[in-house]
Order: sequence, then C-alpha cells, then structure tokens
Amino acid sequence: MVKHHVARALAVALPLAVGACGQGETVLLNGAGATFPNIIYQKWITDYNSVTPGVQLNYQSIGSGGGVQQFTDNTVDFGATDGPMSDEEVAAVGGNVLHIPTVLGGVVPTYHLPGVTTPVRFSQDVIADIYLGTITRWNDVRLRSINPGNPLSDQPIVVVHRSDGSGTTYIWTEYLAAVSPDWASRVGQGRAVNWPVGIGGRGNEGVAATVNQTPGAIGYVELGYAMINRMSVGAVRNRFGNFVTPDVTTVAAAAAGGAAAMGPDTDFRVSLIDAPGERSYPVSSMTWLLVKQDYGTETAKARELVKFIWWALNEGQAAAPDLGYAPLPLELRPWIQARLETITADGRPVWSPTEQM
Repeated sequence: MVKHHVARALAVALPLAVGACGQGETVLLNGAGATFPNIIYQKWITDYNSVTPGVQLNYQSIGSGGGVQQFTDNTVDFGATDGPMSDEEVAAVGGNVLHIPTVLGGVVPTYHLPGVTTPVRFSQDVIADIYLGTITRWNDVRLRSINPGNPLSDQPIVVVHRSDGSGTTYIWTEYLAAVSPDWASRVGQGRAVNWPVGIGGRGNEGVAATVNQTPGAIGYVELGYAMINRMSVGAVRNRFGNFVTPDVTTVAAAAAGGAAAMGPDTDFRVSLIDAPGERSYPVSSMTWLLVKQDYGTETAKARELVKFIWWALNEGQAAAPDLGYAPLPLELRPWIQARLETITADGRPVWSPTEQM
C-alpha cells in the first residue's frame, strides 16, 4: 500500500513549489511536463528541499506535450516527457537538449467492472480492437476466451483516453501500433492521436477519475496512479504469450530486456515497448527530463539543476518502488553521469559528481 504522505502530496492540485530561502539568494528552477512521473517528482522535490534549502523547485504536471512545448519555447528551465522528442523537435531547439532518464514505469489498462474481482486478461489484439471500437462489450467472445471463469457481463465498454498531449498516450499508442497492424495504419502513435472511439480525460488524474466514475469503463494510466487510487488493473499478454500483471518487478524486467539496446554513446531515446523477457510487462517505458546542453549565462541554475538530478538518480531511486516505479538499471548510471558532466554555462562545465561525494 502506498504511504499516506504520498497520497497527500498527490492530492495537491496546484503546482508544487518547494524550498525555503536560505541566508543567500535562492536559486529558482521551474519545470513542466509529464504527469506519468509526477508522483515521484513531487516526492523528490519535497525530500531534496529538506537537505538543500537554498534551491526552490517548481514542477507543473501538464502533460508531456506541454512539457516539450514549454521547453522548446524556453519558458522553463527543464521539461519532462514520456515520449522522447523527435529529431525534428530536437532540431527546433538547435540540438540544445539532453534526454536524461529518471525512473521506469508502466502504462496499465484499468477498468471499472462491479462484481469482477479476478484481474481481467488482455491480449494484444483485444486491447487494440477495444480502442479501435471493434470490441464493444465486455462479454465479447475473444475476451471470454482468454478469461475463462471470469464473470464478464454483457455490459457496453466505455473507452477512456487522454484529452491532452501526453507521454502516457505516446507509450500506450506506441504499444498498440507495435502489436496491431490495423492500429498502426489507421491511428498510429504519438502524444496526441485521432481516437476512433471514447471519451477524454485530462492527465492521468482525469482518466483515473473518469474510469472510477463510469461502470464499464476502460482506460490507461500510469501504474502509480492506479496504485494510489486502488484501481483494478488488467494483465497483458507479452511476446512470450504470458499474461503479465504490471508491477515494479515486471517493469524492471522490461528494462533489463531493453537495456541491451543502449550503450555508452546512447542518447537514451530507447523504447522498452514489448521488450524481451518472459516476465517483462510489455507496456513499460523510461521517462525523461529535458535539460539543455548549454545554459548560456545561467551558471547557478544549471549547476543546481544537475545537482538535483544526480541526487534523484542516486538517493532518490530508493523511493521508486513504493510509488509504483522501477529504479533505473545501475548500468545506466555512469552513462548518465557522463552526459551530465557535459552540461555547460558561460563556456565551462557546471558540475562534477565529486561535489556531492
């Protein structure tokens, strides 16, 4: 069960600004973006402030699309996204961006079926056809065939999706496009798509609330939100044919399988969708902070931001499992360190890990 102080932190609807003014000038860092990692980012901000009172961090959970846009418009010091910036988006900021992975999470199918207590199983084709509008009732023959003994009734399926530009949507539609040729050709993948059916909710919070309030609904949310809200979560069949319940261990298994695609020169824009591994949860992903390679004259901001990120990648990782995230594989840490050491301002590197050792 998620700890009560985490639930209280998540209940704050307005952006969380933390940090108290120290004796000197306080460094203010503003960020915005993905709702997917918002639970742990707010936890990290609160904890970091307790040991670094001279830094004030503000993170607005507005969705990955908004995070990329605000980062591109240079209205925030850092962005956050679950769908990495495309080559075209990177070019739009002159290449002045690094993708820094922070934690791993899963996007999970969640549903509201009164009287159904056994987790519902979903195969790849069934999930895609529900979201395409081809499967419209819970007792469809294909759902019943993979859920023997589960009392699925003749209730209409109410499809719920994100209404905002979203990294969670990017992950979900990337999965659907990978497993369904029909979805790939008719809808595709992205932070926002033209949904064939369904009703929209803003943010993971909006989708979770809509599903909770709508009998017969199915939606997709980040694992941590499903845990916080005690939502019913389905098992998804992976490439090995196993129905895998999403949790921290099965998301970590996907990371272990997908890490082989990376190396010391990676830019970390690597997909973990349908990763190899018998116990890999197939709708898993890293989430990224977007930081500048060069912060111009903003040396103090750049240094404090990198110090926070390094703290989060070390001390902060311990908080991940209780909040529904998997820590990053340890083998990524030296590669991330190498990227952070390249960040500059005023023509010089702003940080070395020896500052925090």
